[in-house]
Formats: sequence, C-alpha cells, structure tokens
Amino acid sequence: MRGLLMHEHRMSDIEGVYEDLEADISLEEFREAVEDKVEQMGGLADEETAAMLIAHEVGDREVGGIADIEPGMKEAKFVAKVLSIGERRTFERDGEDEDGQVVNVEVADETGSVRAAFWDEHADAAIEELEDGQVLRIKGRPKDGFSGVEVSVDEVEPDPDTEIDVQVSDTYTVESLSLGLSNVNLVGLVLDTDTVRTFDRDDGSEGKVSNLVLGDSTGRVRVTLWDDQADLATELEADETVEVVDGYVRERDGSLELHVGNRGAVETVDADIEYVPESTPIEDLEIGQTVDLAGVVRSTDPKRTFDRDDGSEGQVKNVRVQDATGDIRVALWGEKADLDIGPGDEVALGDVEIQDGWQDDLEASAGWQSTITILESESDSAGGPSAAGDESSASDENAGLSAFADGAAADDAVTTDDENDTSGDEDGRATADEDENEDEAGATDTGEPSDGDELEFTGVVVQAGSPVVLDDGETTMSVETEADVGLGEEITARGVVREGRLDANDVF
Repeated sequence: MRGLLMHEHRMSDIEGVYEDLEADISLEEFREAVEDKVEQMGGLADEETAAMLIAHEVGDREVGGIADIEPGMKEAKFVAKVLSIGERRTFERDGEDEDGQVVNVEVADETGSVRAAFWDEHADAAIEELEDGQVLRIKGRPKDGFSGVEVSVDEVEPDPDTEIDVQVSDTYTVESLSLGLSNVNLVGLVLDTDTVRTFDRDDGSEGKVSNLVLGDSTGRVRVTLWDDQADLATELEADETVEVVDGYVRERDGSLELHVGNRGAVETVDADIEYVPESTPIEDLEIGQTVDLAGVVRSTDPKRTFDRDDGSEGQVKNVRVQDATGDIRVALWGEKADLDIGPGDEVALGDVEIQDGWQDDLEASAGWQSTITILESESDSAGGPSAAGDESSASDENAGLSAFADGAAADDAVTTDDENDTSGDEDGRATADEDENEDEAGATDTGEPSDGDELEFTGVVVQAGSPVVLDDGETTMSVETEADVGLGEEITARGVVREGRLDANDVF
C-alpha cells in the first residue's frame, strides 16, 4: 500500500511538471522520456528530478521567435505565417531510384523570417494545402543556408487560433526587407551601377559579381548580382526603374543587401518610383558618424593620384558641399573621383563617414560603400554655377533640394560572397576580396629623393593613417610621423628620407 502511494505521489509530481511545460509533447511521451532519463542516469535521479530535466530539454527546443533560431540547434519549434510558397523542385538521390522533391516556403513572425524546406511527402502537402497568410506550427532542424538560417521541416500543422502581424505581399519595399527573406520582388529606381568583377571559387570555377543601388520612397538598398545576372549592371542606367524578381536578403557589414542569383532576375518596368533621400543637416554632424548628406557643390579641387603600398594607383578628389545649415569638404575616393561634379550641382551623398579634418573642421569621406547621386540643378537655368562665397546664390540653389528624385550615381562597390549554384545551396565564398576604400589604403613615394637626403615637403593629407601620405598636386610623399593630422589638411613635413619615406622630425 505504501509503495502504491509513493508511486502515485511520483506520478503526481511528473504530471505537475508536465502541466507547467509549454511544449508540444503528450503526457505519455513525457512519461516515457522521464523513465528513459531515470534509466540513463542509473538511479542517480528520481522520477521528479528526471521530469524536471526532461522539461528543461524540451523547453530548450521552444524558441521565442524566428530570430532565436540558430543553426546549432538540434530541433526548433515555432509558430509562423506563410509569406510565399516556392515551386516544387525534384532532384536525384545518390543510390536511390526514386527522385526527391522539395518546396521552399517563406515563413515569418514579428521577429523575422526564415525559409522552411518541405521535403518529399511534406512537399506534396505544401503545394496542395498551404496558402499565403496561413499560420503554421512547425517543428524542424535548423541549418545554415545560402540566405541565412533555414529549417528542414519534420512536422507541421495549421494553427488557426494564433494571429501573427507580418506583411504578406508579393512585392516588398526597401523598408520592409528583413534578414532571411527570399522570393523577394522589389521595384526601385536605379541610383547607381557598377562594373562586373570576376573571382575564383574554391572549386576552381570562375564567378562574376556586380552591384546596383536601388531606391524607393522608403529608402535605398544595395543589390548584388551573381554570375549570369552580373552583366545587367552594365546594361542598366541611372534613373531607370527596374523590378528585382526572386531575390533574397543577406547581411554585409551590418547592412542588409538584396541578392539576385541564377533563379532570379532584374527587369526594366514602366512604373513611377520616387526616391527622396533623408539627409542629416551639416551643422548637426559629429565625428565618427556614417550619414546621408544633401546639398549644392560650392567648389571642386583637382583630382590627385597616389601609389599604394601594393603598387596599385589610388585617386581622390575633394569637393565642398553646402546645405542651408553649413558646408563641409567631401573626399571622393577611387572611381568616385572621376565623377563629373562641378559647382552648382545638387548632390545626395549616402553612407559617408564623418572624420576630423583640417584645422579642426569636420570632413566627409565617400568610400566604396558610399552612394553619390547627382540631382537636377536649378542653377543650370539661372546662368551658371554659384561662387563659393556667394551666400545668396547658395541659398537659391538649396531651395531646389526638395526635388530629390531623379539623378545619376556612381558608387564603387564590391562583394566577396559568391553564389555556388552548382551545388544548389548558393553559399560559396569568393577568394578575391577587393576593398577599394582608398582613404584607408597605403601609398608609396613617387618622388626622386635618395636615402639620407634632408627634405622639406608640403602637401595635402590624402591618408591620415600610418604612414601619413601627402600630395602636392604633382607627387605624393609617405611620411613617418606621430603628429596628429587630419584628412585634407595642408601640412609641411621636414626630415630625412629613409627607404623612400620621409622620416619627419618636424611637422607644421
């Protein structure tokens, strides 16, 4: 009798733990798991302790949201809404006569989205029974996929009683993009095009990549084009309206990018898209910020070239941009220095870095990640560009900045991930990693002085790192110094030339 009471007490403890467990597991399954755990531990734990251990293990499989799903999990359970249902794909399995099949379904909750892969019999059910907007309770195995985390579905059932507030749409806006989305259609205005670059994959094959920058009324996004799609960057022009079809969202350097592989496309469309950049007033800028600016070009300096440590040639051109609150020098690096920008042009500058410049003035650096859009200038019809010091003229030009919609852009972008379509998972890596942020690149001396010569050299700082690089308009000089100098500052360095560099003992 006592033994029976003890058994009933233990069973009550198990049921009590089970009632507190928010997991999709039956009481019978839970009891079996508890018995297995007691046996596994060789009598070191009673049934109550084993029940608590099992509850902890089962609870670990429950995620608070899609954002909590990680590839290392053995299993994840979550509730999500169907955003889109892909096409059924068949493939041959090694050593098997019957082909396999898979349907990729994009699902999301309030925390993010994820691709759910429905295999074989689940693939049939996905095609025949699923609908956009349907809420599902999913159990599956997370893994790394080409667009981020993916989940191979083991079990799925409808959950009509749960409401999830997420967008269900065939066409997205820039603002609505989130990491992990696939099957994305987006219509945008071309702000920037890029050259096509080639790279070697790990398997020895050659890949191609290029970039576009698209904008709509909600923002802008960099679009990365792979392989067969890469040549589109040379066929499109700024101001054209295009639709990205079947893209997928990835992250690079903390920003979202829209990628287009061999299953996707970019097509010109007849649609009116307005892109209105949101800019930070120049008077509000602070060192270390990465911001968007808009204004009128007051003046431009000649383009300067310099040699990097790796033997390649870099170039930079400084322009001064003014808005209604102030003006700032902007350094245009690399191919951006070739832009045909002159006084009176209205420009929108995206993702420029604010740095400490000459004589404690702030300066902006436009590197590879920046976007420069040249807008229609009202000063063209007013009889020519304004003078740098003509405040009334600059004010008139600034009045036209509310029309930021049309324009050309030239941005130097490069991406080093590649889409390995030969394996089907599109998650290869490029071996050629080019970083064209020239304001951080090294430079070498192009002058004639010999080692041991005493030299005084005056020039503008085109690199403020180590070494400092000066440019006098004709030659560049690398300078070893501990002096604190700013990009664009004109300084004089005096010292002795050693191994082609000026070892400065005096900088003023």
